[in-house]
Amino acid sequence: MLQIDLWKRLAIWGIVALGLLLALPNAFYPRVETHNDAAAAIEAGADPEALQDELALWPDWLPSDLVNLGLDLRGGAHLLAEVQVEDVYAARVEGMWPEVRDLLREERDRVGPIRLQDSENAELRVRLVERPEMADEAASLVRGLARPVTSLTGAGSTDIDVTTDGADVIVRLSEAEQRATDERTVRQALEIIRRRIDETGTREPTIMRQGADRVLIQVPGIGSAAELKELIGTTAQLTFQPVVSRSSSADENPGVGNEILPSLDEDGVYYILERSPVVTGEELVDAQPDFDQNGRPAVSFRFNPTGARKFGDYTADNIGNPFAIVLDGEVISAPVIQSHIAGGSGIITGNFSVEESTQLAVLLRAGALPAGLDFLEERTVGPELGADSIEAGKLACIVAFVLVLAYMVASYGRFGIFANIALIINVGLIFGLLSLIGATLTLPGIAGIVLTIGMAVDANVLVFERIKEEMKTAKGAARAIELGYEKAMSAIVDANITTFLTALILYAMGSGPVRGFAITLGLGIITSVFTALFVTRLIAVMWFERKRPKSVLQGRALRLVPQETSIDFFSRWKLWLGISGVMILVALGSFGLQGLNFGIDFKGGTTIRTQSAEPVDVGQYRDAVGSLGLGDISITEVFDPTFGPDENVAMVRIQAQDDTESVTPEVIAEVEAALQSAVPDIEFTSVESVGPKVSGELIQAAIIAVALAIGAVLVYIWLRFEWQFAVGAVIALVHDVALTVGVFSELQIQFDLAIIAALLTIVGYSLNDTVVVFDRVRENLRKYKKKPLREVLNISINETLSRTMMTSVTTLLALFALYFLGGDVIRGFVFAMIWGVIVGTYSSIFVASTVLMWLGVKRDWSKPDANAGTQFANVDA
Repeated sequence: MLQIDLWKRLAIWGIVALGLLLALPNAFYPRVETHNDAAAAIEAGADPEALQDELALWPDWLPSDLVNLGLDLRGGAHLLAEVQVEDVYAARVEGMWPEVRDLLREERDRVGPIRLQDSENAELRVRLVERPEMADEAASLVRGLARPVTSLTGAGSTDIDVTTDGADVIVRLSEAEQRATDERTVRQALEIIRRRIDETGTREPTIMRQGADRVLIQVPGIGSAAELKELIGTTAQLTFQPVVSRSSSADENPGVGNEILPSLDEDGVYYILERSPVVTGEELVDAQPDFDQNGRPAVSFRFNPTGARKFGDYTADNIGNPFAIVLDGEVISAPVIQSHIAGGSGIITGNFSVEESTQLAVLLRAGALPAGLDFLEERTVGPELGADSIEAGKLACIVAFVLVLAYMVASYGRFGIFANIALIINVGLIFGLLSLIGATLTLPGIAGIVLTIGMAVDANVLVFERIKEEMKTAKGAARAIELGYEKAMSAIVDANITTFLTALILYAMGSGPVRGFAITLGLGIITSVFTALFVTRLIAVMWFERKRPKSVLQGRALRLVPQETSIDFFSRWKLWLGISGVMILVALGSFGLQGLNFGIDFKGGTTIRTQSAEPVDVGQYRDAVGSLGLGDISITEVFDPTFGPDENVAMVRIQAQDDTESVTPEVIAEVEAALQSAVPDIEFTSVESVGPKVSGELIQAAIIAVALAIGAVLVYIWLRFEWQFAVGAVIALVHDVALTVGVFSELQIQFDLAIIAALLTIVGYSLNDTVVVFDRVRENLRKYKKKPLREVLNISINETLSRTMMTSVTTLLALFALYFLGGDVIRGFVFAMIWGVIVGTYSSIFVASTVLMWLGVKRDWSKPDANAGTQFANVDA
């Protein structure tokens, strides 16, 4: 019976309503954004009365989470910085000199006089001047200064290794302490960068760790990457100040020479402090999580000799009095001085947990960046370019939407309308999920949504085509609809799981915009399956219950292929494989002769996008920058039908500079100044720079990602079908990837990280097509047990041909809209997708199935096969 329980209907509509409610704020983006900014300002202490108008723009009882806009849509700066953790080792060891010196001076009668020696390595080298034979004894004494490593991985280890070399005692950080120091250094750098950027009040910055020693920084709305670098380099203000008293009011008069500052961790608590600090953070050498004599978490710190003397004198005169540790105008701790703290080191005790003591140590060290930063990658996107990208993306989405909607109605009539309703809900659910998880929408992410619009109808097409087949058996409309959904389920699940696997690999291996594309693609797959299997079905059932029609999906409609076909796809299978082989050889030849036109993602270097009202004169641009001695400079004009008459765009690409790993803003500034002098009205809408180290890593990651995607497909198809199916599918995927790379090589279209995302999506799409055919082959092998394999393959391809063409055309409609209207920034990406859809459709019919026919498969799927994996004896071609 065609029936859906009431609780299921309520659950389906409840999920739809919740998803659309979560997506609703994005339809009123400027108003909700203003409301959210006002709410955040009030939470930070602003006057609520002054912000009532902004708060009233959006009701508090409605969701207010928005999809974050990426830099390529909002404009801003992106940096990838590598923390030079090795810099800290030398500073840590040098900071131990006063302690080692004082210890050995106390034992002068035994070890004699000592002298600190110069060393190029991160080590402390102390020479016994008169008694070199006592070096081992001195080393034993210095080992007594070792402290336990405060990290899980370094449990049981000490922080220093002490060895001897003749008359020298050598102190180095232990390997366990180096690992712990690396971890603390990167955490400290993250904390400092976050505090610096938060001071600007910018919206939605992204500051996150990437890998072991890198920090990714993305700040929307900031002018340039150079400005962001300058901001990050600002030194935090850390001071140690005498405490006069505590207060609960920020308005209390602190008195002459004093100031009142809030506590960082205690709400409503303020400290009145002497304005003149005892010592400042510039004199702090180190601060580490530690334990006091009772085994409770604490924080130890150490000053340089100047700070140690001042701090020692102060603590001797103020035992029993508190002193405040102040960071950027907030009191982060106010311990009581228990005793005279000599030697420049001390310990802060309190009711700390291990996490709190570690965090306090991080804050104490947050006076300055702990180590140098090498900027491996930088990108600047102007707000105008971001706004243009948003408008282009909106237009492409609308046009793609209208084309797909019209095509579905023309092909399936009333059921096409049902699918369109589900498609609209589908897009709403995608935005609802993006808002819920706080995802960032990038320009490739918009491409992912447009691609989802094209591919989302695939599950509906599978069902509708199956319903048409079932109507031929004269079982009635109700039974045909029910069987259509039941029999299409396997193909839908298999096809979408394989595509989802590629989205997961994209997310795991990619970064930035590639991850944004992977998120929208993955969420689109989930929502597409939900809307096709549940929403469209529920709408169809509700309509059927009211109308009770005698037949469905019958009559005249737009058809790309006849209702019934009997094409022999294998009559010239050698010809098809020969054509594919020749194309692959041409692709490999082109790749071998001229290679790929790698973008800066893979080659390293700097790309500056310019825009001017006057036409681009490539010779004039080249003359302007040619005298700067920057090596190979490529200048190309960008043509796009969406540009206005005063939008003349050029791309200036400068090769990576061999003498430096980091990106130098001076080089960029020189190029911009030279171009500005030649073309006064020129604007620089984006700047992208990638160091050679990152570009080499990206090539490696890209190869691994493609290999992982193909490997995952091989395993999944093997598990779900048989190894011959897996081999056929993988050969088709390699065919598609090779031809796509060949086209980019032959046409010398720029090959960048986004193209890798396109390649992996092609893998998913091609596989989707192949799995649908294979699923029907598996079904027909059970149905036609006596027919030759070649005939079964032909029947299966003919039965799924209508679905194959429908899905390809809807996807191409969306992609063509994106190609012509989405702007030049992602045109290469979309071109790869268009080519991939075409070759993927071809390979699923002519390559994968031909390989399967050649290998042969087992025939009886109703019981286990004793010869599984050795089916060559059963070849029935």
